[in-house]
Amino acid sequence: MNKSDIILSIAIFTIGLIIFGLFKINDSGSYAVVYYEHNEVLRIDLKDKEKRTYTVKGYNGDILIETLDGKVRVVDEISPKHLCSKQGYISSKSDSIICLPNKVIIEILNDEVDTVVR
Repeated sequence: MNKSDIILSIAIFTIGLIIFGLFKINDSGSYAVVYYEHNEVLRIDLKDKEKRTYTVKGYNGDILIETLDGKVRVVDEISPKHLCSKQGYISSKSDSIICLPNKVIIEILNDEVDTVVR
């Protein structure tokens, strides 16, 4: 590699980091939706920065959900290995918590419109 190849590689890498940063900044969701057996049972506003807890009925029993600083997590649930509560906080619109033993899904959504079809 000569000097111009190194400069080009650094420039491409820097542009990639900037583009990734712009997408990551706008990646946070504005609310979380909790589904039980594909039916929406709870919608949580994530713009509220206070710590709040919610209880949702699951297939095996109650599920305790906690929100804090625009993030959501499962605190406690009844399942064999407690995988739902081990997933921790989620906050970006590409994340979700899927609790198969309790048939519950928590998904982060956004109010923004992606496309308009005419």
